[in-house]
Amino acid sequence: MPFEAATGYCWPQSVVGGEQVGLHLSSPGGRPVSVEVARVGLRREVVFREEAVAAAFHDTPEGADREGCGWPAALVLDVDEGWRSGYYEVVLDVDVSGKQRRSHAFFVVRPRPGAPTARILMALSTNTWHAYNDFGGRNLYTGGTAVSLQRPMSPGYLYKPPGAGRRVTTVQVPDPQMTAHVGFLTLNHLSPYAGSAGWPDWELPFLQWAEREGYAIDVVTNADLEDHPQLLSGPGEDSYALYLSVGHDEYWSGPMRDTVEGFIGRGGNAAFLSGNTAFWQVRLEQPTPEGPAATMIGYKGHYKSDPVFGTDRIGELTCMWSDREVGRPENHMTGVSFVRGGYHRIGRRATRGAGGYTIHRPDHWLFEGTDIGYGDLLGAGGTTVGYECDGCDFDYRDGLPYATGVDGTPQDFTILGTAPAAHFTRETATRPPPPDQPSEVEYIAARTIDGGRTPADVERFSHGHAVFGTYTSPAGGIVVTSGSTDWAHGLAGLDPPVEAITRNLLDRLSAS
Repeated sequence: MPFEAATGYCWPQSVVGGEQVGLHLSSPGGRPVSVEVARVGLRREVVFREEAVAAAFHDTPEGADREGCGWPAALVLDVDEGWRSGYYEVVLDVDVSGKQRRSHAFFVVRPRPGAPTARILMALSTNTWHAYNDFGGRNLYTGGTAVSLQRPMSPGYLYKPPGAGRRVTTVQVPDPQMTAHVGFLTLNHLSPYAGSAGWPDWELPFLQWAEREGYAIDVVTNADLEDHPQLLSGPGEDSYALYLSVGHDEYWSGPMRDTVEGFIGRGGNAAFLSGNTAFWQVRLEQPTPEGPAATMIGYKGHYKSDPVFGTDRIGELTCMWSDREVGRPENHMTGVSFVRGGYHRIGRRATRGAGGYTIHRPDHWLFEGTDIGYGDLLGAGGTTVGYECDGCDFDYRDGLPYATGVDGTPQDFTILGTAPAAHFTRETATRPPPPDQPSEVEYIAARTIDGGRTPADVERFSHGHAVFGTYTSPAGGIVVTSGSTDWAHGLAGLDPPVEAITRNLLDRLSAS
């Protein structure tokens, strides 16, 4: 890490009251480390502080990106039964030559199955954090096909200072080279991938707003949906009414999907205020003595190298959920897919886009209490549409968009708002592919169930949208999707209608 800071990680990453968390540290020169633990929401609630934790220096082993660091625990925390469910920030300070150096780790206190403390359950997008984490080597974007959960997070995933360029979405247009964002990461010595994943970007501002508004929300990790599916055993009086996904929730395992789809299928409500949601399938493997898996597998474009390829486990293949080999498009669950979306206000994709949705059906209950009318722009004040966007195939009848259902989107999916989005081509990609590799839009067109390799096929997937909409499951579960990663940024007081819509959503779907 820069500036010789101490660094560390927590294991397990999710616990309930009465369990323990190990804090695995490496300190420069074996200096003592000051440790502070706080639940972070609207307020920081400090639950533990120790000024001088003895910590040795440990090298980052070769292969740490895949196999973990294997550092011993310098401190074991006893999690009190009274600690509320939420994200717990672990602040690590060390004095180096009279200068204080700081880094961060995290863990989550989850609720006990059958004993929710709220009506809403949010799963943090921790699989996506790990997919982008490049501590100790590669991530799933630099040639890695497996990433360890037992290593520190690179700078930027758990904490970011304020400043222009903090968001990966371009707020001040035009900036086709994304110089503001790249400059921000460089100036603050953050990972070059830190704009795409992490706690500060989406879940933190959403939970701060929700707690300010008086909403109680229990928190789990992505992996908890696989390890503890009974968390969503309802709906019912002893379970949750609403499942919530916020931000960039890109990587889902099969058991995760089974848990959430089962909940919706039994009449549970879900809100995907997120984008690029469940685009890639991953597998969590290598269980540890504590129980949770230590490694996340994701072959992505190299899916033919996945050991399950060509076997009777083909449904677990770590490629696109929309890939014809898997045949389980994510819009079966969310109503929308990145396949039919793309980017908005990223580099040379919708570079001067409005940053908001054009509204088509303002009479829907979600718009109650707003003055939104047909054709109005929603969310532009906070650049609520940005970064990665999900859409669906639709056509127009009498001037209004209707989902066709040919891509697997539920037939009763109601399109409330849209914004243009587009996938990267070879010419517009921020990280262009090698000459012998397809561009993003070419790969998606070739691999998705209803696609192909011809120029006409590529053209069909070249003009996408962020689609804000909703559908109701046969059992009565209401699903709402924002179709964009950046909904949470509309809650910062810059766009009151976005706040009103979010209140309408949380009030109705958490009460049923």
